[in-house]
Amino acid sequence: IIELLETRYRQAEKLVLVMDNLNTHSPASLYELLPPDQAKRLADRLEIHSTPKHGSWLNMAEIELAVAGKCLPDRIGGLKALAGHCTALAKERNRNQARVDWQFTTADARIKLKALYPSIELR
Repeated sequence: IIELLETRYRQAEKLVLVMDNLNTHSPASLYELLPPDQAKRLADRLEIHSTPKHGSWLNMAEIELAVAGKCLPDRIGGLKALAGHCTALAKERNRNQARVDWQFTTADARIKLKALYPSIELR
């Protein structure tokens, strides 16, 4: 985040981030690494949106990689290389007939995520 704020997007007033709910992903982590005045200056430029704890695309991607029993390398040379890695993982997963035991049901979603959806009253 520091590199993004101070290098690539140094001219941007705000940097909008969509992140998972990992507890280390917060502006507080800036204060652990930087002097307070610099941490505050950078934190004030962040607009953070967290993915839902259940059913986010990031959780699904993590589950997919865990089921395959593999992970992507730390550095990937570009989009073509990323596509190649993903294709290889998918082929291995399919060859092994790996499955996800998805336990968050539609009924659970209707209860836990009720506040996110409007109610419609029919007359």
